Amino acid sequence: MNMREFIRLALVGMLGVVLCGSAAAQQAPGDDSGPVQQNDGIVLKKKQPKEDAPPPPPAPEEEKIKNPKGMDMPVIRVNTSVVTVDVSVLLDKNRQFVPGLKPGNFRVTEDGVDQNISDLRTMKAPITAVMLLEFAANNWFFIQDMQNTAAAFFRSLKEDDYIAVVTYDLRTRILTDFTKDKMTTLQALQTLTIPGFSDTNMFDALYETLDRVSRIEGRKYIILIGSGRDTFSKITLDTILKKVKATPNVTIFSIGTGQLVRTLAEPGMGGIQRLDYLQADNQMKTFASMTGGLSFFPQFQGALPDIFASINDSIRNQYVLSYKPSNMKQDGTYRKIKVTLVDNEGRPLKMVDEKGKQLKYSVIARDGYTARREVE
Repeated sequence: MNMREFIRLALVGMLGVVLCGSAAAQQAPGDDSGPVQQNDGIVLKKKQPKEDAPPPPPAPEEEKIKNPKGMDMPVIRVNTSVVTVDVSVLLDKNRQFVPGLKPGNFRVTEDGVDQNISDLRTMKAPITAVMLLEFAANNWFFIQDMQNTAAAFFRSLKEDDYIAVVTYDLRTRILTDFTKDKMTTLQALQTLTIPGFSDTNMFDALYETLDRVSRIEGRKYIILIGSGRDTFSKITLDTILKKVKATPNVTIFSIGTGQLVRTLAEPGMGGIQRLDYLQADNQMKTFASMTGGLSFFPQFQGALPDIFASINDSIRNQYVLSYKPSNMKQDGTYRKIKVTLVDNEGRPLKMVDEKGKQLKYSVIARDGYTARREVE
């Protein structure tokens, strides 16, 4: 085969391949939904529905549900309730928490009627607390005691504690809202250098603080540091006591300031001034005892670490007991509760040390609660 014959046969073969490809392209079913390659790239064409495809069936109608007769308006009924009480059991001598107690060791009465405890557990968790500080231009020793006490409480804080700082004189001021940032708290305390008014409106400040913390879920604490005196509040003692009773899940710890200077000045005090301070101490004690807290009146700064160790031991280690009240009326009345410790035979529980010496202890719990009202 010469060269001319070879080239002719090759051209015939190439022509056959081109014709076969053209025929195959004509016989292939048309589908223009795929990508089409052009000179400037790949273009994705929108897929068109087929003309002969049947329309999709209509969506089924949703079933209409009617309220039962008499239920046209939403109704909420609260028929059951569970009362939860935080209880601290502390030794009187060193304020140490007493662990290891069982449900059978607790006796709870509500308005004098024994209640059945349904649950008992221990709790150790971060705290949410407000430092409510009296910062008034009345006496330098009182201010110094407040500053030292606030600083001691700050040093006792843990990493996950939420703390707010509020001061009061004639008015209540929020220095910092709840925060876990200890530097923010420290900076707020460092601003307490120059007081303004000399009035100490403790009732107003405590009322406003209780109102704010009542909107926060969970257990809250108020560390009230001040002289306990109230000079110019808009509300009365009876009003603030009612507010304390009506605010759930709040425990107040009160620390009196100016105790040493009061002791030194007591011989020269008049009867009215002495009575004024005694009433102030009593108010501080009442706020604490009503909410299951503790009150302290230190004369020396050296006592502060032990005080806050006791407070931390109390609020970070607690028994939490629950019961379903036997009185199920939802009438909004105030129910008095009392928590005591008993042995297996129902007698008052006795505690002794390793030498057999009897130990005195205190059971600290809120003294009551306000029952719910029926809601419709």
